[in-house]
Amino acid sequence: MSIKSIAAKLFAQKIYKKTQLWANNPIETQKKVLRKLIKDAEQTQFGIDHHFDQIKNEKDFAKQVPVRDYEALKPYVDKVVKGEENILWKGKPLYFAKTSGTTSGAKYIPLTKESMPYHIEAARNAILHYIHETGKADFVDGKMIFLQGSPILEEKNGVKLGRLSGIVAHFVPKYLQKNRMPSWETNCIEDWETKVNAIVEETFNENMAVISGIPSWVQMYFEKLHQKGGKPVGEIFKNFNLFIYGGVNYEPYRAKFENLIGRKVDSIELFPASEGFFAYQDSQKEKGMLLLLNSGIFYEFKKSDEFYTDNPKRYTIGEVELGVNYVLIISTNAGLWGYNIGDTVQFTSLKPYRIIVSGRIKHYISAFGEHVIGKEVESALQEAIIGTNIRINEFTVAPQITPAEGLPYHQWFIEFENEPEDSVSFAEALDNAMRKQNMYYDDLIVGKVLRKVVISKVVKNGFQDYMKSIGKLGGQNKIPRLSNDRNIVDLLKSK
Repeated sequence: MSIKSIAAKLFAQKIYKKTQLWANNPIETQKKVLRKLIKDAEQTQFGIDHHFDQIKNEKDFAKQVPVRDYEALKPYVDKVVKGEENILWKGKPLYFAKTSGTTSGAKYIPLTKESMPYHIEAARNAILHYIHETGKADFVDGKMIFLQGSPILEEKNGVKLGRLSGIVAHFVPKYLQKNRMPSWETNCIEDWETKVNAIVEETFNENMAVISGIPSWVQMYFEKLHQKGGKPVGEIFKNFNLFIYGGVNYEPYRAKFENLIGRKVDSIELFPASEGFFAYQDSQKEKGMLLLLNSGIFYEFKKSDEFYTDNPKRYTIGEVELGVNYVLIISTNAGLWGYNIGDTVQFTSLKPYRIIVSGRIKHYISAFGEHVIGKEVESALQEAIIGTNIRINEFTVAPQITPAEGLPYHQWFIEFENEPEDSVSFAEALDNAMRKQNMYYDDLIVGKVLRKVVISKVVKNGFQDYMKSIGKLGGQNKIPRLSNDRNIVDLLKSK
């Protein structure tokens, strides 16, 4: 065992103990976070406008600060982007994380000197918790790759801006610099396909031990490695034993990954976003990710089935329940207040508080009142392929409301790696699994409002071609699992 791995184990023990202090005292931890946020922003324009000086507790906060999405908060953000100070948070932000918007073009998410360290520490602590629980630390001596956006930054009114993953690349600790790949030059390549090809060439003969990125884009990297080497990734990288991912559920990709790798590897799930780093998988034995209650973020939750009703209740951490689908609302030390990030979560544990990401509040199918969410389609697909040799590269689901004939249906667009031997039986299994996941969908099938699912096979690389056509190939971009219209699926090439 190397000195580096021994040091990693000692550091992991220290961080684990530190985490337990706040994880075992969650309600008071969140109260302290809110008090500090209010105090630090009391003299900002937002704080003055919302009478922060009168806020004494969570109920006062909920009364004074309405829930907003980016569009509603944009008048304040625009002032920050113009270079004005003390608007949402004291002073000016260090960076803007630039992301794709919906109705107003690009979104500029502020990152401050107070918020930025948590983005770095959370990813580090996830690995340290893994080391503490498993005792595995040899990988710290190998190479690590992080598939991410370009670190080249622009500047807007004195504030640097870029993709979050590119900004984070500037904060890689010195002790990881020698181990980290790809090279700075390769990481700066903007075109995703060119970049992945360069990464393959650069890493092929290296001792890769940790690989990290969004599963769909890591899959592309693995496929190119396999094409170059003619053997599984696990044979090319004999010491590769840890995969770190975030952004999407890994389960639909797991069978394909294990086939590409040639064996099973441990994995750690992260829940990062431009708006904050919210959770990470702290245990290989327990389901869900530890919600980070001591990271400069105050959390509130709205039940997703109440979200579009008048004045739905805002729940704090001490009021949430297991298994309920909640819309995640955050207030942060980057100046986002009562901010709806669009993600929905469910709690898998209340001691400590662990969550899974269940979908997006805007990504659902409810053309007939069924309100199917991302977690349900992913779980149904996983159940349908258990015990088969079916492997799936990517998928999305959309309603077909006006078919040429027959009843309406949910249409699944799937890019198969290994197709089912019996398509009819697979469709039947998938439909049965969906009926178990969503009782409203089951009622619609029983009541003959809908017919059973229809599967459309997408051509190889069809999803990649679609993402390329809309300028979102690679990086942090993801295919929505489902949508309530056909805007995406109408552009996919089916067999």
